[in-house]
Order: sequence, then C-alpha cells, then structure tokens
Amino acid sequence: LWENLSDRAGGGVGKCLGAEEGPLFGVFWGRGQPHLFCLHPQAHERLEETKLEAVRDNNLELVQEILRDLAQLAEQSSTAAELARILQEPHFQSLLETHDSVASKTYETPPPSPGLDPTFSNQPVPPDAVRMVGIRKTAGEHLGVTFRVEGGELVIARILHGGMVAQQGLLHVGDIIKEVNGQPVGSDPRALQELLRSASGSVILKILPSYQEPHLPRQVFVKCHFDYDPVRDSLIPCKEAGLRFNAGDLLQIVNQDDANWWQACHVEGGSAGLIPSQLLEEKRKAFVKRDLELTPTSGTLCGSLSGKKKKRMMYLTTKNAEFDRHELLIYEEVARMPPFRRKTLVLIGAQGVGRRSLKNKLIMWDPDRYGTTVPYTSRRPKDSEREGQGYSFVSRGEMEADIRAGRYLEHGEYEGNLYGTRIDSIRGVVAAGKVCVLDVNPQAVKVLRTAEFVPYVVFIEAPDFETLRAMNRAALESGVSTKQLTEADLRRTVEESSRIQRGYGHYFDLSLVNSNLERTFRELQAAMEKLRTEPQWVPVSWVY
Repeated sequence: LWENLSDRAGGGVGKCLGAEEGPLFGVFWGRGQPHLFCLHPQAHERLEETKLEAVRDNNLELVQEILRDLAQLAEQSSTAAELARILQEPHFQSLLETHDSVASKTYETPPPSPGLDPTFSNQPVPPDAVRMVGIRKTAGEHLGVTFRVEGGELVIARILHGGMVAQQGLLHVGDIIKEVNGQPVGSDPRALQELLRSASGSVILKILPSYQEPHLPRQVFVKCHFDYDPVRDSLIPCKEAGLRFNAGDLLQIVNQDDANWWQACHVEGGSAGLIPSQLLEEKRKAFVKRDLELTPTSGTLCGSLSGKKKKRMMYLTTKNAEFDRHELLIYEEVARMPPFRRKTLVLIGAQGVGRRSLKNKLIMWDPDRYGTTVPYTSRRPKDSEREGQGYSFVSRGEMEADIRAGRYLEHGEYEGNLYGTRIDSIRGVVAAGKVCVLDVNPQAVKVLRTAEFVPYVVFIEAPDFETLRAMNRAALESGVSTKQLTEADLRRTVEESSRIQRGYGHYFDLSLVNSNLERTFRELQAAMEKLRTEPQWVPVSWVY
C-alpha cells in the first residue's frame, strides 16, 4: 500500500500531502509512517487491479496448534485464557471453516444456466458438484421421501413433513439420487424405496443437488368430511407414506406443491403423510355413469344405443334439499379461535326426538343468557292470544311477499295457514345480548352458518327403537306427554334421524344421543360452558 502511494504521488508521500491538489486527507502519523488514511483516487484504482489470493487454506489446523500452545499459558495469564476462549467460539470457528472451504475451492458448483449452450450440460459432471449424504437408520424405518423418474434419473419428488429426511435437512426436492452405499440406483422408484427401507446402520447417498430454494408454506388447517385409508387407495404413490383419517378429523396441510397429493398431519400431533388433494378427491367422487347406455333390443345381436338427456335445473332455495344430495364434501378449511360465545345454538334432529323440550329447558334454566324467536303466522289470532306472545300475526299477502324476498329462515303451511321464522327475529335476540336457541330443519343450517350468526350446531340423535319406545311410555305415565306414538311413528323417527346424520353430519359441532332427557340436558349445558373456556375450530370464512 505504501509503495502504491509513493509511486502515484510522484516519488514521495510528503509531496502528495503537502500539495493542495493532492486530495489525501485524514492522515494519522505515527513513527514516521501513516497508519490510517483515505486513499488518493489513483492509488485506489491501483489497489483494485491487484488480485487477492488466500494466504493458506488450513487455518482450522493452525488454530488448533495455537490452542494447544495457549493451554499451557491459560492458567497463568488471563489474556491468554481470553484469547483461547475467542478462538474456540463457534462463530469464529465457522468463519475459519468457511474461509478454508473457499480457499481450497471445495464448495458446491451451481448447475449451468438454462441460457448456456446445451452441449455444455452434456459434459461429465464435475466432481465438486456431487454431494455425499450420510443417514443412520434402522431396518424398516421409512425416510419420509418419495421419488419420481425424470430424464432417466431418480429425483426426489417430495419430502414428508416431520419425517427423518425433513428433520435432518440434508436432502431437498429435486435432488438426483445417483448411488446408495456405492451401488447405482437405476431408474425404478419402487426398487429404490425397498432398498432404503431394508437398509440399516449408516446409509451413504451420492446425490446431485438441485439448488432449489425452499419456501415457507402458508399454514392451512382443514376439517375432513370423509374417511380415508391409504391401504385401500390404488392411486397413492406410496401406501406406507399415506395418512389415515376419519370424517371430522382436523388436519394441518403442510405441503400443497403436488396437484394430486398433499402432505398433512393430525393437529394433535404425529408424523405427516400423503392425503388426496381436493382436486383428486373431487374427480373421484364426481364420477358418474355415462349418459349413453347400452340397452338390449329384440331382433339385434349387438343392441342399440339409447341416449338419456341430462336434467338441467337452476339453483333455488326451495330446492335446497335436492342440491344438498349432490354436494361434494371433501375438506373444509378451518381456523383456530380463542374461546368466544356463539350467537346462535341450533338444535337439529328428527321429529319427536326432544329438541323443543331441550330448548325450553335451556331458556328456563338461564333466561338472561338464552332466548328464542317468536314464529310468524298468517292465521287469525284467537281471542285469548296476544301479539308477540306465542305468535306474531301478519296477513298472508305480507308473509308471502317476505318469503319471496328471502326474509324467512324457514316456512311451511298447516291447515291453510303459513308459519315461519323471520331472520330479523334472530338478529333481534342476538342484539339483546342473548344466545338465540333454534330448533329448525337441517336445510336451514346452510343459511345460518355464516360469520353473522356463528352457530353452534348440535344434533339430537334418536336412540335405538326399544329405548325410544320405553321413553314414550315413561312420558305418558308421568304425564309429561299426552300423545302416544305408534310403532310406525317411532320407527319413522329412528330412520329420519339416521337420514339426517348421513346428509348433514358435516355441519354438526356436537352429537348427543337423547336416551335420557335430563342427562342430555346436562351434556348440552357442559358443551355450552366449554365454548367459553376452550379454543374452537371454526370455518375460515368466519375469520377472514
């Protein structure tokens, strides 16, 4: 540096410093030589032309020698002890290790750019582009990785979240597997899976890195609406990597890169596995028979084709139940919320199963906390009836107009008169600070299941036929009920209960078998109290 300055200053630094045109400044002199200065522009250019080279590439070894020498002095000198501590710091050791790797050029060489000459990529792979990865495992232990064939090579297709490979972080999606314990792997993914599964002890993989930058996935949680067993799935790429679940289970989706197979794990814990994606499962469940079917006709050998036209219909709320039968139930995205009070409590069940009794008991138990709506009707009030006490009375024309305008949650006709529940009545109960308790038809749940009403849906399930008959007999003997149900009525209740559960079970937050009214009421009370103290999983549309 001093020689560069002397040459550029015309034979002497002093001349440069004394000249007004020489823009050297901030010079600190000591012992007749400058120790700190800002460079003359010409000297700076001269220094930039100099190519820097590493002095040595074994600094880690040198530091180990120094530490051995310091060990004898550390007990006598605090300065030597402090120096030894600094040299052993992990960050300092990593710095030296990185320097030595760069100096000896043992770092990985990135693959050629796609824009380069294609003939260049056909050249033999340089030795420094290959990595050796060591893994220790037991026989039969799954690594949590699947493979695909790409260009005749076995490439890592996916790495299962939480698996051994994912935890170690040594392999990445896109890495090419060349050898396992010195043996070429060929191009059969199943053979490679079997080889890795049976291997034990130290497993050495020779790979070509992919250099793909991993990205952090968005946290997605779903509620499952169907049962899945990977052992029975003929499409899954690796049955051992599949994740089994049942309808109602909550899963965290950890990877959605594959269009057909997602990676997920149960929210309660456990390792991740493969599950069918929304798209794949929709394709499987939406499969229908062909429109054209072969129908045999007399007098012909091969038969003839008779076409059946598709039935097209516009969606109408009055046809709600018809469309529910064709709804595809796969996954529902949910979010975890802190404890909060629901605005509505919806009791679903078959006729005669005890929904109204539970609703009335709940309101009588805590009228300040629970309330319900007053139904509307088009019939004339009786002499003993007052407006708002039992019913709200309106004209038939006004009620029909409101029904057409969608102002009723549900409605029906009985003995020539209309009856229904207005949506504004629900809003009124909620505005009063109460939980609105409703016993409505299952179809009405779709209207209520929004961020405005945030319902807690409880299915009151009918018990078996014998228990239901005994309950009806006991109610008659105690005077609680005066209506004796026939066996046909009881069987109809049991069948309707099963039908509701099959068709609308994905909407239920809780199911209670009403084999004893008092016990069912206590269970319902406990469930409502739990909502105030425990986190809840709700549809993500209620949150965002």
